Amino acid sequence: MPYLMKDDPQVARIIQDEESRVENTLNLIAAENHAPRSVLEAQGSIFSLKAAEGFPGNRFHAGCRHADALESLAVSRAKDLYGADHANVQPHSGVSANLAVYFSVLDVGERILSMKLSHGGHLSHGDAASMTSRCFNFQHYGLNLKTEQIDYDELENLAKAFEPRMIVAGASSYPRLIDYERVAEIAQSVSALLLVDMAHIAGLVAARVIPSPVPHADFVTFTTYKTLRAGRGGIILCKQKYADRINRSIFPGGQGTPSLNLIAAKAVCFHLALADDFVQLQKDTLINASCFAAEFERLGYRMVSGGTENHLVLIDLRSKGLTGALAEETLESVGIIVNRNVIPADPERPEVSSGIRIGSPAITTRGMLEPEVRQIARMMDSAMSNIENAQILKQVAREVQDLCKQFPIKK
Repeated sequence: MPYLMKDDPQVARIIQDEESRVENTLNLIAAENHAPRSVLEAQGSIFSLKAAEGFPGNRFHAGCRHADALESLAVSRAKDLYGADHANVQPHSGVSANLAVYFSVLDVGERILSMKLSHGGHLSHGDAASMTSRCFNFQHYGLNLKTEQIDYDELENLAKAFEPRMIVAGASSYPRLIDYERVAEIAQSVSALLLVDMAHIAGLVAARVIPSPVPHADFVTFTTYKTLRAGRGGIILCKQKYADRINRSIFPGGQGTPSLNLIAAKAVCFHLALADDFVQLQKDTLINASCFAAEFERLGYRMVSGGTENHLVLIDLRSKGLTGALAEETLESVGIIVNRNVIPADPERPEVSSGIRIGSPAITTRGMLEPEVRQIARMMDSAMSNIENAQILKQVAREVQDLCKQFPIKK
């Protein structure tokens, strides 16, 4: 970064420190990944400077010939990758994408049925802390507390009683697959629209290693920086009859000029997702997540829902006398990055929580497979079981460093 180092060495050093942190820690945040350098190059390109309100062929700024070519390419690639009728690649984030869908077809105050945040949903699905709850009338479905999985019969009963205009499927900490066909049938039975938020699993869906919601949903939203391994940003897929309303909801409804540099990064990631090595990466991501679940179960931890069918594992720490906050802090001290997470019927406050969420995407991107997963699980158990033992924590930290050196992030 020669120009940045000259103009602002303080910022340059902070960026270098972050690069070092990422390289020398094991990232198990389910919502994060390591992007290819080609994606980062696109994201840092000259397109970050271009204003281009509107859409290809209909801009409110001049000089958009190349911007039009770029966005048209990204749209075409997104549609081909997911088999969608229409794609809008302009949302700045997943929340922006969800808001655009809500406002494209609903009036303020209309009813939406979605998954409860504490049972695995997302803030933008109408949680009280989100502005979405102030704009629409949300009711939430949860999990069966015995199976800790979605009870579709109960969901159907709630839908019939509440009569929502929209049902939202999708989650941020639900380790199981969702039966999109069943949810679509429930939505149709009450004349509701179906939105699927697949932010976490978009890469798995792109690789066709898990079922796709696209054939069943009216709208599908996702982010591109999780399993899909791109830069930050959101995407909306929808049926053709909603295309104009979605576009108007994004611009001029909710955003101004798109971040064309992010659209460039999205276009690159859609192209890379067609490669055989990307498909293998997603298969390995699933295998590694299942391996984590099996190893932690062997070590005496309880897996929420009994296991996993996607890229993440949710672990109940109560049997170990730990809170999620304490586990998160201890693991970060040895170079293992996880996040504390509420579990269904959690007795703790969200900022403390009783669980941790573990994701396999980032370590899989680094090339780690089942032997390394089992090693990481044992290191985590050692650290969490010896929180007050500085000597053991130092030993675990050394093992983490050795493993990071064996599997550097690909440049």
